[in-house]
Amino acid sequence: MNLFKCLVAFLLLTQSALLHAQSTIGGTISDSNNQPVSGATVVINAKPNVYSITNTEGAFKLENIPAGQYTLSISHLGFKPIKEDIEVRDNDLNFSFSLETDLLNLHTVIITGNFTPKDQLESSTSVSTLDAEQIQKVYPRGTANLLENIPGTFTDASAGEVFTKVYTRGISAAAEDDMGWYYVSLQEDGLPVSLVQHSYYSPDIFNRVDLTTSKVEALRGGSASITAMNAPGGVYNFISRNSSEDLNGEVQLQTGVQGEGNMLYRVDAVLGGALGNNWFFNSGGHYIHDEGARNTDFTFSKGGQFKFDLTKENSRGYFKLYGKYLNDYTNRYNGVAATNWDNPEAAYGQDFNNSALLMPSFDASIPDGRNLAEGGTNSFNPSNGVHAKDLAVGFDLFQNLGNNWSIKNNMKFSSKSANWQTAISNVFVSISDPTAYYLVSNGNPFPVGQIVFKNANSGAELARIDNSGIFSGNSSEYLTDGTLPNDAIMGTSTWYKDNTADEFMQQLTLNKTWDTHDLNFGFATGFSDTSVFTQGSFAFSTYENNPQMLQVTLENPGAPVMALSDENGVSNYGGLFFTNSRAKITQVAGFVNDHWEVSDKIQLDLGVRFESITHDGSNDRYAPFTQNGGLDQDETTAYDNNILAPTGEVDTFDYTYNYVSYSFGLNYKLTDDASLFGRLSKGNKAPELNYYFNNYANVPINQAGEVQKINQVEVGLKSILKDFSFTTTVFWSELKNIGISNFEYDGDSGRIFYTPILFNTSRTLGLEWETIYKPFQNIAFRFNGIVQDPKASTWNLYDAAGTVDTADDSTVDYSGNTLPFNPKLMFNFAIEYNRNIVSSFLKWRYTGKREANVANAFQLDAYSVFDAGLGYQINKNLSANLLMTNIFNSDGLANFMGANSFGANANGATSEFIENNPDAGFIVIPILPRATLLQLNYTF
Repeated sequence: MNLFKCLVAFLLLTQSALLHAQSTIGGTISDSNNQPVSGATVVINAKPNVYSITNTEGAFKLENIPAGQYTLSISHLGFKPIKEDIEVRDNDLNFSFSLETDLLNLHTVIITGNFTPKDQLESSTSVSTLDAEQIQKVYPRGTANLLENIPGTFTDASAGEVFTKVYTRGISAAAEDDMGWYYVSLQEDGLPVSLVQHSYYSPDIFNRVDLTTSKVEALRGGSASITAMNAPGGVYNFISRNSSEDLNGEVQLQTGVQGEGNMLYRVDAVLGGALGNNWFFNSGGHYIHDEGARNTDFTFSKGGQFKFDLTKENSRGYFKLYGKYLNDYTNRYNGVAATNWDNPEAAYGQDFNNSALLMPSFDASIPDGRNLAEGGTNSFNPSNGVHAKDLAVGFDLFQNLGNNWSIKNNMKFSSKSANWQTAISNVFVSISDPTAYYLVSNGNPFPVGQIVFKNANSGAELARIDNSGIFSGNSSEYLTDGTLPNDAIMGTSTWYKDNTADEFMQQLTLNKTWDTHDLNFGFATGFSDTSVFTQGSFAFSTYENNPQMLQVTLENPGAPVMALSDENGVSNYGGLFFTNSRAKITQVAGFVNDHWEVSDKIQLDLGVRFESITHDGSNDRYAPFTQNGGLDQDETTAYDNNILAPTGEVDTFDYTYNYVSYSFGLNYKLTDDASLFGRLSKGNKAPELNYYFNNYANVPINQAGEVQKINQVEVGLKSILKDFSFTTTVFWSELKNIGISNFEYDGDSGRIFYTPILFNTSRTLGLEWETIYKPFQNIAFRFNGIVQDPKASTWNLYDAAGTVDTADDSTVDYSGNTLPFNPKLMFNFAIEYNRNIVSSFLKWRYTGKREANVANAFQLDAYSVFDAGLGYQINKNLSANLLMTNIFNSDGLANFMGANSFGANANGATSEFIENNPDAGFIVIPILPRATLLQLNYTF
């Protein structure tokens, strides 16, 4: 019995000793204003590592830490990291840390442009970061609008949330049509949003920024050649919130006023925390109802998204399941009419700030050329814009394998669709222009005589004209007192486009570290099964602000009334555009990269990537459907006489593009807070699907497209001083094999076509910078921008002389001219004030003068935009913010579309054309007008 008692006592004492050997480390983290810092990562290098995320009180807790010597590490975006050696004995420890501000996040670990996370100061790349606080200071007008804050990045968000343009360092030529993300990769958590691009199908359609986004990392050029899939120009990576041990979340209510009183309503929410047993979750999203920045008679945007992730952590790493569901309608703005080449002014009663010139909402049913025998139709309402849907599910894992080996694999499945129902083109077409009548049915028949225009909604007659004199050079004549606004109709088309894509993508990386080397190698794959159907019909509407749809008839005395449009004003059913194409895309890449620490001061980064991309698909050939009386066999309805339909013939294509890219970087550590870096990169860009799909003339694809070559050199300096941090980079880029083709309309034959492709070269030399100066504790100045000299070093354009006939064709040499749409100077300057519960900022964004075409015949003037914000922390959980963008309602011009005539393009406005047509009208796209937003945030 005594032996048993002694054994029990020994066990109890031993257990008590063991319990005391397991300690808890806790504490709080605050900033320089003594405000708690939530979301900071606290790590202790136990085996395995133990970490915690601070809660809204700035508190953290690390439990069950054995006795021993450790390093405690603390990091948070926007603050300098802390590393402190500690000793754990048999007692609990409690700490209080104060984080110093890292003004440009140069001590922050970045993942974009690197195969393994790197401290920004040690990285030989140009990367900028927008954290959650900076994101919240930007009016929510879409992805491109947010990226205006990144130095070296040109964005055109004048069309709205989608149909945007983003490029860097003059690498822009093929991004100027309708594929504005041609050279860069838009990513979510390290994988592309979409693998493919083609006309009206770009990644911004499927990306939305809300509270689920914690930060944006933006890589310009450089290592994008070896780290991104077919995107050598840069990477814009939207990174989601991290997991947290404590249940926490945020709800944000927003309401705004835009333009002339158009309202915006939006709600965002996010929730995350621990589920127990090392399981964590995050979920959230948003819903928006937006009347639009410009005036339309319909809701411009509505819908939202939901995102989630579920993470299991273990001693070696983590497994993460994540997903997204996007279901959203949004539209895009066309151009505005202008005159005066020297100082553009809005024309025809339009307004640079508020005119939209989009067709009003109506419901039509247009025959589907693919299924005429079955009576197939497509519903069409131009107010729908693009209905974007994206269902994505992914799996991300990271595991330490032992012996300094690790593996990371990120994969994603997605099913996307983008259904466009909108207006394409909104040019001036005089009632005396034969085009207005030819497009009814491509001249089959050509209506001559008394043309009657009625309001399609009310049926009231607006005007009656006689157009018979136009063939002898005379004008159309009004037969009654009724007239049409500006004596014109709007040259527009019902643009129906159905895009789908089922995609899989993944990147697997193996990492081995030893001595002074950090070696990464692996492979990336992507598969996309995509299709596109395009149908364009002519539509009659008035040429004015807030256009009205027109029902049009031919009413000659003694002859039957002929309907030139249906009851909605739609004419030439499916007769303007037709494409029906499909493709399977396979992308396979292998890569190897070594980060070599040559010495304490010198680090080399050497990488090479082999990529193979296969495009296997087909285009349907087509011809007008012919039948007496058209589809309905009624001789008195002309609008269904020219429906384009498949002939049964198919043009196939199957081409593979193989190329090798490389990038070499050097980082020299000047001090603990300063480094010098340089990088040489050679990248490649395989053609996108527009090369095959934009086939409006039944032309077989008999040869592969050209792979564009991108050469880049950059040298930069990064430095952190007491009150001042900066990065500055000198860069040179060269883009070769740029295939250029113009969109043309032959007024004589009514044919729409693309000119033959000519291949060109551009180069850009420039300096970009990013600085922040904080002379006082509560005041900071931010200044970033770019100075560049973009040149079209070798540049030829094909001139079709406005006709399909090649007898009068020629080429024009513009070599040595300035590259269009690239400002030589562009910057952001901001003043920020933060004190206790009050914050504010004022920002000036300057975009310099740009050439509007490669002929350098017309320039878009420089413009400035001023934004401001005011924030107030009502209590611990509740805050309010007031944002205003474009305070002074600048009407700066972002883009130029050419002459104000059907089928015109920017390159057609040559010096000769402008000299011969000094009073001609043209189309420009202004920036979006003033808007004010009130935000109310509740965090817990």
